[in-house]
Amino acid sequence: MMWHSLTRLAGLACLVCVLGHAASSPARSDAAPKAVAFGVRAPDTRSLRDLRGNQRALHDLQGARAIAIAFVGVECPVSNLYLPGLVELEKKYRKQGVQFLAVYPNPQEDVDLIAGHAYDRNVPFLVLRDLGHEFADALGVSRVPTVVVLDGDHKLRYRGRVDDQYGVSGRRPKATRADLAEAIEEVLAGKKVSIAETAADGCLIAGAAKSSAPAQVTYSKHVAPIVQARCQVCHRAGQIAPFTLSGYGDAVKHARMIREVAEQRRMPPWHADPRYGQFHNSRRLSRTEIDTIAAWVDGGMLRGDARDLPKPPAFAEGWVHGKPDVVFEMPAPFDVPATGVVPYKNHIIDPKFDDDVWVQTAECRPGAPGVVHHIVVYIMRPGQRGPLAPDGNLSILVGWAPGDLGLVLPPDTARRIPKGSKLRLEMHYTPNGTAVKDRSSVGIRFARQPPRNELLQAELANVAIEVPPYDPHYKAEATFRLPADARLISLAPHMHWRGKHYFYEAIYPDGKKQTLLSVPRWDFNWQNVYRFEEPIKLPKGTRIHTVAHWDNSSNNLLNPAPEKSVRFGLQSWEEMMVGFVSYVWERPETAAELAKNPPKQSDLFFDRLDLNGDDVISGDEIPARFRAVAPLAGITLPERMTRAEFERLFGEMMKRVPKGKKRGQRF
Repeated sequence: MMWHSLTRLAGLACLVCVLGHAASSPARSDAAPKAVAFGVRAPDTRSLRDLRGNQRALHDLQGARAIAIAFVGVECPVSNLYLPGLVELEKKYRKQGVQFLAVYPNPQEDVDLIAGHAYDRNVPFLVLRDLGHEFADALGVSRVPTVVVLDGDHKLRYRGRVDDQYGVSGRRPKATRADLAEAIEEVLAGKKVSIAETAADGCLIAGAAKSSAPAQVTYSKHVAPIVQARCQVCHRAGQIAPFTLSGYGDAVKHARMIREVAEQRRMPPWHADPRYGQFHNSRRLSRTEIDTIAAWVDGGMLRGDARDLPKPPAFAEGWVHGKPDVVFEMPAPFDVPATGVVPYKNHIIDPKFDDDVWVQTAECRPGAPGVVHHIVVYIMRPGQRGPLAPDGNLSILVGWAPGDLGLVLPPDTARRIPKGSKLRLEMHYTPNGTAVKDRSSVGIRFARQPPRNELLQAELANVAIEVPPYDPHYKAEATFRLPADARLISLAPHMHWRGKHYFYEAIYPDGKKQTLLSVPRWDFNWQNVYRFEEPIKLPKGTRIHTVAHWDNSSNNLLNPAPEKSVRFGLQSWEEMMVGFVSYVWERPETAAELAKNPPKQSDLFFDRLDLNGDDVISGDEIPARFRAVAPLAGITLPERMTRAEFERLFGEMMKRVPKGKKRGQRF
């Protein structure tokens, strides 16, 4: 297994270093706190939160024959050595009705740190944060890693180590006793656990970290700048937030809630792993900002000197990015029923542009936010039917969903709307019990001068996904290859209710990989576009590779039907894997050069089918419909195809099979 590749000497050095640091920092005593006794039902603690911020009570976990709880830590070497084995144990016992939990009790490990750690280690089961380590205390846990086994009635049956292979002072080639596995087997068999408690060897659970807030915090000097920069874009009149934060009185009224959502990183909504990428529109609070809010609340919410207040930001009424140059509304209001399923609605707007226009900023404004699930505004060139333009680029001008704040481009870049084009507003409505009328609109601000760069878009879609019933960690991939040197502007992942993780990386022509974006705690309710602080240079032939995971188990609170398999579809109870990519050519003349010498159709299809970006199409990457067509053409598909082999077979199929979809439609 993978941890055998670690050398004994390096491992011991790492253990000594980290555990020595833990011993010198504020930490809990190694003595077991007063906790539930063996054979007694564990208390229904309320300290657990999942990666989306939902409170998860222990006793809400029903129907399991046993519950295996692994208390782990991000920085503990012993804990990290055991995680791969815990993942394998979960796979072994999943179908036998054993519920695994990964619980992080260290106060200094926030949800971003935890989510990234769990993603890196491919943890498939439910990941929880233990606020104030209350759950650990209740179960008598003082170190990580410690595992606890409860029976189906939540009664304590085992507490201690996973096995005896790894410890602070060394490791064995293999364990002499699999303590956790033995305990699970005995609980499943209805037997008394023969060895109910063992000594866990690892890292002490840490105490609270020292605050980085100023000595005396006031609203005027310290908190108001945070509220203005991080909160007021949504928490003001006419925007989507449920209350305003326009001044001191509003902040005091909601102070305790502000502190809670900030400390738990539920607000402001931002879900990118902070280890990767610098983003212009990041809403992530710094540790100092969170500590400042907490210190202000704890210190009595002092108002401070009014002269310290920053100048209020200027907002255009109803708009985030200033008053638009032009606003286009739906041609007529649409009646959204109180209940039922509303198919996607499309409304055509003729902006009557007699010449090409260049758009610098655009944003949608839902007419009835309570029922508008999302808006996508497509640029429909003359004769265009589908979402792809004749040159193969995606034709989206701007979209809207909770969390996204519209199209905002660098000063030298703009989105072109060709003359004669129309705008198609694709509307997705979700009835909420009250019949309403919606008349959504889109506002546009034009570039003040012709831009150097034209914004282009692509989508990395895997339409062949099929998430099995009860699968907590289904994986799919998609890849897009750049035909010329480019600069990456932004990324926007999209999934539905069962979405769990979304990951983008660049695979350079020399094989080197770079993580562009990781969203390890995907939240369907907040769909962000991630705009890079500085565009990223990508040479010709670079593949943008995406990986997504879904949780179709009952642990996913948004999952409407874990017993059903789920395929690609438009409605929220179906699933999607679409990774949007916005970019510009490094050389503006590239567009004209590609128009004269476009990529070969075989290359376009190959790149679409090569889901994992390894430049080889394997059998599991060939869609079922492609396999069905090949025999009709008298072609036998091999289990592995290079680009040259695919080009030859593709040419044969094009000669023998009638033409399929028209150019400009989705593949």
